Amino acid sequence: MRKGILSLTAAAALLTFGLAACGDDGGTTAAPDGAASSAGAGAKAAGKIGVILPDSKSSPRWETADRKYLEEAFKAAGVAYDIQNAQGDKTQFQTIADQMITNGATVLMIANLDSGTGKAVLDKAKSQGVATIDYDRLTLGGGAAYYVSFDNVKVGALQGEGLVKCLTDKKADKPIIAELNGSPTDNNATLFKEGYDGVLKQKYDSGDYKKGPDQSVPDWDPAQAGTIFEQMLTEEPKIAGVLAANDNLGNAVITVLKKQKLNGKVPVTGQDAGVQGLQNILAGDQCMTVYKATKKEADAASQLAIALAKGEKPAATGSVKDTESGQDVPAVLLEPQAIYFDNVKDVVADGYVTKDELCTGDFADKCTEAGIQ
Repeated sequence: MRKGILSLTAAAALLTFGLAACGDDGGTTAAPDGAASSAGAGAKAAGKIGVILPDSKSSPRWETADRKYLEEAFKAAGVAYDIQNAQGDKTQFQTIADQMITNGATVLMIANLDSGTGKAVLDKAKSQGVATIDYDRLTLGGGAAYYVSFDNVKVGALQGEGLVKCLTDKKADKPIIAELNGSPTDNNATLFKEGYDGVLKQKYDSGDYKKGPDQSVPDWDPAQAGTIFEQMLTEEPKIAGVLAANDNLGNAVITVLKKQKLNGKVPVTGQDAGVQGLQNILAGDQCMTVYKATKKEADAASQLAIALAKGEKPAATGSVKDTESGQDVPAVLLEPQAIYFDNVKDVVADGYVTKDELCTGDFADKCTEAGIQ
């Protein structure tokens, strides 16, 4: 692993149990052949794990990374599992949860669409004796048994620091900053904003920067983000830096900036480090992103889920405060990494994206320039 990326060994060491391989499975909904008989005489067979992903629109990671890595871990452990995506539909989210519980899930892991829907699902699961895990997004007031994510305030701080770095490199003088925040119903978006506002407020207070338009994007929707930013730029044509809360929002901003021939002149942030975001960085249209090594997150969460499915009580290394209930939720929090042009290669080296995906067409020369092997 490259420096600054949490090693798989370190992620595994966060938990106090081991994985046992019990058999094979056959897809998104899988019951491993012979799982019960292979457990040994008198041993308790593992239960079934249900996972609900939120959508495909807010970020491609949910289908291209999270699903893949969770499946790999469950297959390796030989546990039955069912992974479904609610595709942004709150009613469908609850329907999927009900079906999973009815079909025998003993562990339910969710990445909520909002805390209200998530809490209803978690309450139902707990009432049926199903163990619960909040994955990536904390459900406020939900009372999940565990929470696995990245340090999301740190993610936001890296974005704020990144924007400052990029504006400093451009020798910007009292730049006007636009903030394009994530969904107001996503607690992670609140934490990201806490992180980057903590950095930018110092610049606003000192007069080094001027605070410009500041608006959230419902459901992290890139189409709405483009419309919102067009309005921002119409009202304040001298925007000189954009704190975009993820790469999809950042790309929407860049699309608008291109129409005004301002792309590459106005620094734009992001996060997720997917192919599109990294290509925007290679092209010089996006100044930075934040890499959250999804495999580490999926591995940590799957280890918790597998242990719970086997009737164990795994330990987490930390906790987070649920600001609604006031309770401390046992948590595993992983470290994010800031990515700029000169370390895009770290994301490729880590296997999150491949050179073949990234270095297509006009990006081939840029990849060579960035040292991508």
